[in-house]
This record gives sequence, structure tokens and C-alpha cells, in this order.
Amino acid sequence: MLKVQEIRELIKLVDQSSIDEFSYEYEGSKIKMKKHGAAKSVVEHVQPSAPASAPQPVPAVQEAPRTEPKLEAAAVQEVKQEETEDTSNLHKIVSPMVGTFYQSSSPEADAYVKAGSKVSKDSIVCIVEAMKLFNEIEAEINGEIVEILVKDGQLVEYGQALFLVKPE
Repeated sequence: MLKVQEIRELIKLVDQSSIDEFSYEYEGSKIKMKKHGAAKSVVEHVQPSAPASAPQPVPAVQEAPRTEPKLEAAAVQEVKQEETEDTSNLHKIVSPMVGTFYQSSSPEADAYVKAGSKVSKDSIVCIVEAMKLFNEIEAEINGEIVEILVKDGQLVEYGQALFLVKPE
């Protein structure tokens, strides 16, 4: 039987890939996931029949993964809608990893940048937290922040545009 962490890793891998549907079966356990275009994400777990007195950890395994794909798929869809605007003359600062976007170093601190802020190549524009590690993201270009495309505390994907910058 798969552990909750293993199922979460499978969900992340499927979500980051171009696969729309994934099915896995081993020793009577079965997991099936669907994304992008499916009405909803589905994670099924079927356990082989066991004696009635045996503990059934299946509910905990089923509950945790169900919410993750819906949140991530919704965030990806929301970003794709925002990116349809004409931004060809602007530079996009993108996330180098999957994680949580933060505009400042702490909740009490001011945001690193705001719309209209001037930045240089080595200016820190935000933090992306991944697995308890806080990674400072630099502007990579001299210019002016035109728009912040994500909200503080939002999950971001690898390659997702975070800021639009008007180059100098």
C-alpha cells in the first residue's frame, strides 16, 4: 500500500507533467488521477479485502490528496487566463521552482517591490518558499515593475510568470 507522502509526490509529478490522466495499480491498490479538462480531479484508492478487525487507514489516504490537485489546477488555470493579455514588449520574471510566493521577507516587512518600482539585475523582487527553504528571486533585468501577476501566499508553478517588467 502507498503512503500518503508517496501519493502526494505522484500528484505533484503528474501535475507538473503534460499527462492528463494517470493510473497506477499494485498488489490490489489502485490510484487514478485526471487533470486539465476533466470535470474534477479524481484519486481513487482500492484496498484488497482484509479481515473486518484490521484497521482501515484508507480514509486518511483518500482525504489528503483530493484537495491538492483541485487547488493546483485552479491556480494554473487562473494564471493562463491572466497571461493571455498582450505582454510581448515586457519581460517576464518567472518562478524557477514550484513553491509559495511571498512579496516580503516577513509578514510585517514591506514588499520588496510594487508596481512602478525600479529594479536592477540583482534586485530581490520576491521569495519563493519550497520545502521550508526560502529562495530569493532576483529581477534579472534593469527596468520598472509594471504588474505583479500573483498574490502573496499563492502557490506558483515552475516557469510561471510572477512579474511583468518594462526594460530600460
